[in-house]
Amino acid sequence: MSIRVSHVHGEHLAVQAPNGTEILRYVYRPDPDPFESPKPYAHPVRTLSGRTVTGYRPNDHRWHKGVQMTASHLSGQNFWGGNSYVPGRGYLALPDRVGSMRHDGFTALIAESERLSVTEELTWVAHGGQEWARERRGIGVHSLDEEAGAWVLDWSIRLTNIRAEPLAFGSPTTAGRELAGYTGLQWRGPRDFTGGRVLAPGPGPGDADADADASRLMGSRGPWLAFTAEHDETDGHSTLVFAHAPENLDEESAIHESHWFVRAEPIPTVAFSWAFFEEFALEPGDSFDYRYRLVIADGAWDRDRIAAHLAALPW
Repeated sequence: MSIRVSHVHGEHLAVQAPNGTEILRYVYRPDPDPFESPKPYAHPVRTLSGRTVTGYRPNDHRWHKGVQMTASHLSGQNFWGGNSYVPGRGYLALPDRVGSMRHDGFTALIAESERLSVTEELTWVAHGGQEWARERRGIGVHSLDEEAGAWVLDWSIRLTNIRAEPLAFGSPTTAGRELAGYTGLQWRGPRDFTGGRVLAPGPGPGDADADADASRLMGSRGPWLAFTAEHDETDGHSTLVFAHAPENLDEESAIHESHWFVRAEPIPTVAFSWAFFEEFALEPGDSFDYRYRLVIADGAWDRDRIAAHLAALPW
């Protein structure tokens, strides 16, 4: 049996596993509320057994939507959504600073028996309508493994500055708020993931403690991070593994150092932050690339199982 892909034009793509579970819905229609920074997102995302592992518009942060690309501080604009952090004043509702990411079309959509590969073109639009950046996004679904109870979601970005001046990428931390370096690809978990366990590679020289809580891993670097929690109602656990492609952490090829933004409380969230502690600039006409991987699994995986599964997945 093979995966099944459906496309409601102008709305979303959906992927169904061989057992009939819809494991991914990628929504690209415009969101109705401009304050939430309209942009495509993946929700719901489910394990092969049907457990939902993404949250959507939670009452604490309405602009959090499953898995989505974000930029919290970009040359004075907010492509994350919601309130904007202002040095010395805290978080303020500033609608004229909130931008959006416009879906321009799919240039490739290849559905095979065991894999979906999508290439999407987007434009990053500042509040007021100025086009600031072009994005080429890759979405891939593959490596469905019923025995392991896991599948893989790949997400890549190539972003090009189309302004006549540099784009400055930052975060609330670069603006003065301690340990709030969120920006980049973000996952928001469902409410029952609150207080979940966070794992990282290690222990070893220079590695984070594998059993550290989320607060100790905040701002750390590493090839992967995992979040595992127990669901309400379904009497079972799920694990999400967030992994960098090797070149993301290569100091010679990466445009800027990546760090983990991770919280288990008061909300469950992980972001691949590309500007946690320091700003960086993208010059006019220049581009940067990142590739990311999420493993979505049933069960409470330990560090050894995570490492072995990742090692068996070629990039």
